[in-house]
Amino acid sequence: MLMEGFPPDPDNRVGLANWQEPPYNRWSFSHLREIVPTQRIARGDGPVRPLPAEPVALADTATVRSDGTVTTVGTVLDETFTDGIAVVHRGTLVFEQYRGETRRDTTHLLMSVTKSVVGCVLGNLVDRGLLDPDRPVTDYVPELAESGYRGAGVRDLLDMRSGIRFSEEYTDPNAEVRIFEQAALWRPPTHDAPASIYRCLQTLTAAREHGGRFEYRSCETDVLGWVAERAAGTRMADLIGELIWRPLGAEYDAEITCDGVGTAVHDGGMCATTVDLARFGVMLLGGGEVAGRPVVPAGWLTSSWNPGPDVIAAFRGDAPGDAVTGWYRNQFWFLPGAHGFVLLCLGIHGQLVYVNPATGTVAAKTSSWPTAQAPVLLNDTLRAMDAVAGVLAGRPLDIPPARPGPQGVAAGR
Repeated sequence: MLMEGFPPDPDNRVGLANWQEPPYNRWSFSHLREIVPTQRIARGDGPVRPLPAEPVALADTATVRSDGTVTTVGTVLDETFTDGIAVVHRGTLVFEQYRGETRRDTTHLLMSVTKSVVGCVLGNLVDRGLLDPDRPVTDYVPELAESGYRGAGVRDLLDMRSGIRFSEEYTDPNAEVRIFEQAALWRPPTHDAPASIYRCLQTLTAAREHGGRFEYRSCETDVLGWVAERAAGTRMADLIGELIWRPLGAEYDAEITCDGVGTAVHDGGMCATTVDLARFGVMLLGGGEVAGRPVVPAGWLTSSWNPGPDVIAAFRGDAPGDAVTGWYRNQFWFLPGAHGFVLLCLGIHGQLVYVNPATGTVAAKTSSWPTAQAPVLLNDTLRAMDAVAGVLAGRPLDIPPARPGPQGVAAGR
């Protein structure tokens, strides 16, 4: 067993060199503070947002995999290496499960779901007049004036439309994202690794003009985090606590990883419980309010749900056709589902917040996929969530008769 014994056997030890790889990530994603430094995101002493529980048997709900085979939601949860799942329908917690190392009070690494939380922090700063999304990034962070970010606006980064050169290819050990992880203390550093996240950002160059097509790059959110800290004069862990986590009514403290000089990993370092992640989704479904009090400005979410045609065209890129395939706005994904468009917060290795306004359904899922990116596992998960949302809203999907299909991947428990 991983990390058992005093000290653990070397073959079963999880550390900086292997924590993102299977099978070690099944343990590490729920024990991250034991591997890398973290900063506390305090929930404060305010009231917990109630989520009354009325369990619904959803595991046997029929769904269809990406390959067309019929299965059940419970099987998909097994096949997609689920660590925690919480489903809320119209304010009621109807389904909750935990597996492996994860329990109800366990903080789990959220990876790039963190981006959406940081985006909500920026929405608050804009609403308070502390930040102007139309101003250049370098107005807030002049240290980037000689980098590829020269000339980029805050809005370009919010919608992932800068022209910066940054590879998000996780299978390439020399990709910028992997070099960045060394600066973030997520991997053992090489002799020439940047000494900090912000120093790493200063080395990035531009590949094209800013404001063009959509291209997903984690470094954009780290710059946004730097901008937010400068605009507010407060570090990110405290900004999330003050602006999001406390007014959200979170039940548990969260945390965020940081580099050797205390800089938060804004793009993917947040850790939180699955049930509090569901509360975050419920707040988004409620137009940014909790108990009638704003947590995220309504206008920020309205503009996210209603982008201009240029945002949609930038997301489509060179793809032909007039159909709206989705968009990316303010650090949120918007994609079509079985019941209309859904808002998604997504992280590698299977982290998810699913917000379905048409059915009043929110789902939060923490996972430990063996690979960073797995389109089939993501698509199967989204199909399962659509099936659950349909059942809860009294509009079950038309599932075809079952035909033989693969048994899937053994996820373990």
